[in-house]
Amino acid sequence: MSIRKGFIKFVANQKNMKKFSFLLIFSLLLFTACKKDHVDATSTQTLQSSINDMTSSLPTIKQIKFNEALYILKTFGVEADGDVNELKALGKLINGKKVPEILTMADQVAQKNGIEWASTAPPSLGEMNIFGDEKAKESDSNDVKASSLSIITRPSADDGNGATAIQIIPRLVDNAGNPVAFTGAGLEATLEVFSNGVRLSTAKNLMQDNNFKGFNLKFSSLLASKVVDNKIDITVSVKTTAKTFKMSKIGLDVNPSALKVPAPPKVDSTAVNQDPAVIDPNNPTTTVPPTGTTDPAATTTPAAPKQPVADPKNTVTKFLNNVSSQNLKAAFDASNNPNWGSYESFSNPTSGFGSVKNVSVKNISSNATNPNNASVNATYDVTDKNGKTTSLKVTFGLKNVNGDWKISSYKINP
Repeated sequence: MSIRKGFIKFVANQKNMKKFSFLLIFSLLLFTACKKDHVDATSTQTLQSSINDMTSSLPTIKQIKFNEALYILKTFGVEADGDVNELKALGKLINGKKVPEILTMADQVAQKNGIEWASTAPPSLGEMNIFGDEKAKESDSNDVKASSLSIITRPSADDGNGATAIQIIPRLVDNAGNPVAFTGAGLEATLEVFSNGVRLSTAKNLMQDNNFKGFNLKFSSLLASKVVDNKIDITVSVKTTAKTFKMSKIGLDVNPSALKVPAPPKVDSTAVNQDPAVIDPNNPTTTVPPTGTTDPAATTTPAAPKQPVADPKNTVTKFLNNVSSQNLKAAFDASNNPNWGSYESFSNPTSGFGSVKNVSVKNISSNATNPNNASVNATYDVTDKNGKTTSLKVTFGLKNVNGDWKISSYKINP
């Protein structure tokens, strides 16, 4: 009897084990089926979750290259300001894509931007995390210890009529100004180009070591109409894990003959625009002269433009006082200068008048004045928010706008 009971118990245990194994296998299959093999950019959470699923299914080396590819696409493959907006733009770019497609896209973006990176090459960018984990780790190659950033600039690509480009090379340096040695990093380097306070272009690249080739700025990429006095200002920033280093150079010369000049619009010389005669419905035998023709008997003298009453020096004085007190809206309203662009460009705290802490005026004098235009010379000291003071001699051009003097040009003299 006991042998029979034991046999029944053994059979029951075997059935329970098979049932348990089946449930275990089913659970594993269910878990595997839930893991995504493509990007789901419905929200930031689903984006991160789907990327984590895709990453976890890869071998270790492939995981690193996949993260590098995502970083390349987020940094160079989309146009957006700020990490949050870049992440949203990245999600739209790669939504529904699988790992091989993303690696191919990253290869194309790297090649287009001249970045020495390939999905088939060994890991080279340190630890990349597109979701903003900036905490330094022991193995973080991007945690470069430096004191500041220096910039080397040199004209390049002389075609016989002068340089057609400028090479801009940033270097991370220590307290003594010596270059800091590092390798295997993926530091985001950004170049911004300005003229007369207006941003003309922005470029990005990856700084993997301190032998970085930098940026090759072609003058043909800059519109001649936007470059004032054939000079540009540049700002380079390099982002390490702990800090973003910035350095600017002001008043770099450009070759005006190499700047971009849009081709004039083509005009069809065979086309003649004529307005047909219009029949007066009240008198069918009489035609109304075509639009644009003038009846000599109906000629009227155009109204003379309103003449400014105030002295143009007053406009310049108020402008400088408003800049000094950082009442930048009033300063901007006193101008009509297309080279200053929008109010956002004008008041930019890095490249515009928003960087000014104080203005000390030494002298203001009228240079030339007629009813429609005026020229005013001003000598003053500008102190920026870093405490640096610069002495300037500036010629302000002004024009008559509905009876008010508006600043229309701004030239810094030697």
